Amino acid sequence: MNIDDTSNILFSSGTTGDPKAIPWTHATPIKAAADAWAHHDIRHRDVVAWPTNLGWMMGPWLIYAALLNRASIALYNGAPLGYGFAKFVQDAKVTMLGLVPSIAKAWRNTQVVHGCDWFHLRCFSSSGEASNVDDYLWLMSQAKYKPIIEYCGGTEIGGGFVTGSMLQPQTLSAFSTPAMGCKIVILDDRGQPLPSDLPATGECALDPSIFGSSTRLLNASHYNVYYKGMPQVQGKILRRHGDEIERTVGGYYRAHGRVDDTMNLGGIKVSSVEIERVCNAAHEDVLETAAVGVPPAGGGPEQLLIVLVLKDSRKAISLEDLKKVFNAAIQAKLNPLFKVNAVGIAPSLPRTASNKVMRRMLRSQYGPVTCPKKSSL
Repeated sequence: MNIDDTSNILFSSGTTGDPKAIPWTHATPIKAAADAWAHHDIRHRDVVAWPTNLGWMMGPWLIYAALLNRASIALYNGAPLGYGFAKFVQDAKVTMLGLVPSIAKAWRNTQVVHGCDWFHLRCFSSSGEASNVDDYLWLMSQAKYKPIIEYCGGTEIGGGFVTGSMLQPQTLSAFSTPAMGCKIVILDDRGQPLPSDLPATGECALDPSIFGSSTRLLNASHYNVYYKGMPQVQGKILRRHGDEIERTVGGYYRAHGRVDDTMNLGGIKVSSVEIERVCNAAHEDVLETAAVGVPPAGGGPEQLLIVLVLKDSRKAISLEDLKKVFNAAIQAKLNPLFKVNAVGIAPSLPRTASNKVMRRMLRSQYGPVTCPKKSSL
């Protein structure tokens, strides 16, 4: 078949807030397999386990990453949070175990891994959320301190753009290098590229030549989503990705969540608009809401904050009651795994001149999440 023919179609809220259908071509499996070979050291006779499903990009990624490198896939029937899964990793002699940080946190809290021998593991891989240093130091200790390869990418690129490497010194909850074949550009607040050899924090943009990435969308303009309004570097228009990223003094990278109206909850990207639509209708006293993903104190996966405006600002209302109402509505209508961590009340939502809600301002004013008892705006 032609390399540009479709091999798979995935649904994602992705780099921008609007849901979209993203075709993978026959180049995308090669991107997944290359990342697995170069950064995770997946090879012949390895056994790879990654709790996931085919609706998330790590499902097809797992198939391509393992089988194209002649490794086996270890599939567990059930949730990965209990002792059964931990023993399965032992008995299947898994050599590379992937996970989202929420799973590691759950294992640490429940100690279900205790008593299992994971001596076959050569490394872990982590994707989908920002990780916590303490949780991941504990996770390494369960396998004789084997390294954790942090891996960050997107459905629209079929793999990672920044990652760790078995060939470099690693630091917990950080990335050591751009993915093979990828060049990262950090943009300042004006959308202009910052020097590539200096520490910086800003919006992440990608060199458009990254192999295996999407070239079209089924329900939107690919150019408008990824390239419109982006600056040029060396004659090439940069590709929008939408994450805020930091390059540290030591040359490592840290991810700081989304810069647009998308958040990451439990490894699943979801549009703020989708959550707000549910919350706006969940309580009769609510005029409007803003859903924001913010980091918890101490670092780790994004947590969901709902900032609301009341129809009558003089009316007393319990934030804890509102949180319960929002949680019930979101879990019933969107995803039972989503959870509201904090609620705040504001007299109004900050907006741009074009009336767009400035969620980045709310994220800055509220985060890290400490579950406010009263309005902090």
